[in-house]
Amino acid sequence: MPDSPEVDAKQKELAELKQRVQQLEAEVGAQPSAHWPPPAFYGDYYAYSGAVLGGIAAMVSLLANVIGAPVADKSALELVRIYLTFPMGEKALQLSSDAGGLTLMLGCCLYLMTGMVLGIPIYWLLIRICGTSASLVKRLVVASLLAIGLWLISYYAILSWLQPRLFGGNWITDPSVLPPWVAAGTHLLFGWVIAVLAPWGQFQPYRRPDSATPA
Repeated sequence: MPDSPEVDAKQKELAELKQRVQQLEAEVGAQPSAHWPPPAFYGDYYAYSGAVLGGIAAMVSLLANVIGAPVADKSALELVRIYLTFPMGEKALQLSSDAGGLTLMLGCCLYLMTGMVLGIPIYWLLIRICGTSASLVKRLVVASLLAIGLWLISYYAILSWLQPRLFGGNWITDPSVLPPWVAAGTHLLFGWVIAVLAPWGQFQPYRRPDSATPA
């Protein structure tokens, strides 16, 4: 029995659809496939990880200063007061826990946010230089150099002239206000924490588990 015109039309349409599917498959196959995991250094991921680790390192360094400051007959939040001289000027040094409690709390938040920002280049460079399989000793040495470099650049290449120009004083780099060994030690501790926690931030690509083979 000959096919009806309706069946012929459907078969023709089906053949056209098959041809279109083959064409689309060929076009998709010609496109360059994205590599996963990335074959080279995954810089964006390590930048995000650096922000997280930088925040943790800032917490540790701030806590160390809070604990250590009373030993030197200083206020527990003396470091925060000194850092607040950049946006507030000399009046930040007169803040007390009672009158300026909210301001000091905001200063702590600013300190932690700064740590997150600075953690990005420190961790990025640490992984870039050491790789992902370096020993703890190597990471500590490299992190120490990066932290001291960060201190020298930010304090003496930037803040030493920028703060006087904006606020009329250089309290952050004044040794009588903030001893250099305290500033350097704070930066070293910041870098060491990132070095110790570096494996936590390493990129681990997700891989689907192999399907179980039947017994």
